[in-house]
Amino acid sequence: MKFSLQTWLKISLFNLVLVALLGVVLRYKISFSLPFINQKYLLEAHSHFAFDGWVTQALMSLLANNLSRKSNKPISQKYHWLLLGNLVASLGMLIFFSIQGYSICSIIFSTASIIVSYLFGIFYWRDLNSLPEKDVSCRCFKAAVLFNALSSAGPFVLAYMMATKNYDQNLYLAAIYFFLHFQYNGWFFFSCMGLMFDHLIKYGIPEGKLKIGFNLFLSACVPAYFLSAPWLQIPLWVYLLVVAAVFLQLASWFILCRSIKNVMLEIKSEISWFSQLLFSCSAVALSIKLLLQAATVIPSLSKLAFGFRPIVIAYLHLVLLGVITIFILSYMIAFKLISVNKTTIAGVAIFIAGIILNEIFLMIQGAADLDYYAIPWINEVLFGVAVVLLTGVVMINWGQFMRSHYPVER
Repeated sequence: MKFSLQTWLKISLFNLVLVALLGVVLRYKISFSLPFINQKYLLEAHSHFAFDGWVTQALMSLLANNLSRKSNKPISQKYHWLLLGNLVASLGMLIFFSIQGYSICSIIFSTASIIVSYLFGIFYWRDLNSLPEKDVSCRCFKAAVLFNALSSAGPFVLAYMMATKNYDQNLYLAAIYFFLHFQYNGWFFFSCMGLMFDHLIKYGIPEGKLKIGFNLFLSACVPAYFLSAPWLQIPLWVYLLVVAAVFLQLASWFILCRSIKNVMLEIKSEISWFSQLLFSCSAVALSIKLLLQAATVIPSLSKLAFGFRPIVIAYLHLVLLGVITIFILSYMIAFKLISVNKTTIAGVAIFIAGIILNEIFLMIQGAADLDYYAIPWINEVLFGVAVVLLTGVVMINWGQFMRSHYPVER
């Protein structure tokens, strides 16, 4: 069994269609009657499949391809099997979370996905060590797989609580946000950072600058978890570490942005204007995310924001869609790993428009909730936005069956 990189990326993009479709159904059920759908079950399926079926499937494919390029060898057979294992586990979670929620079957497939992530991390770490030349991107990838493994502590704590029927609300929320934090800011973020650093070195950015950026983000990752758990009572010294983490992230991002600005001529000569625009959109989303995190060091603001669901959903979608998904699409298009044509480009443009609209209306809803005011038709509007997102993703996938304007690497 051996698929090409293009096939794995097509599978990942199709999984993104399923994620968007679940989002449409979830939004429909909020506004209209759909009695045969369990909202909680479908939400669990939506979140699990978004993480494993879309982002993790795509990142594992891209990381395996990056290793192949560095070693000048075809993608190892073991990575094809691991990608297949992750796909099966993701589809299993999609099915059983949708119809049963947390059940023995969904937990089995969820555990299987964690085991696959462990195996991927072990093999990938070993293969990185065997490379004749190692740069800062290798450090990013090692951090990514390490944080991916660390994030699994969250689901295991949840499984323990369910097995023992010993529920503690604070521990329950802490476990969920532990998983989310080290997926978003660990596995996803450092994987994307490694993919980008690998090319930035070629554009002439001194590796020393990239190492500083990596080290600052790495140092901030663990203490920044407490920004996601404002209800936890932490000692003053931990709070000071959290504040320091915020400034480390902002300093790192400033250094990286200045370094990229210095080689913009080289970047413009290598990638298309549309790819540059997409990367800029992801960078803007990341800047907003870091500024919002900085604001949450004020305890009163943090507790206020996390107390209203639309604001939390807006933030999570900002990171998953605005930062990570746009980056992955940007990377695929910039380096011609998928078929790029007018349909693909139009689909990406519609998708980004949907992300922007989704953020705007969620924040409007969240701001109204702060004043306990219900905006008329807001849920129907958000349903329409979900349809826009789905339309964009479907067009991106449809474009994969049309002729590319550029040669596609296989």
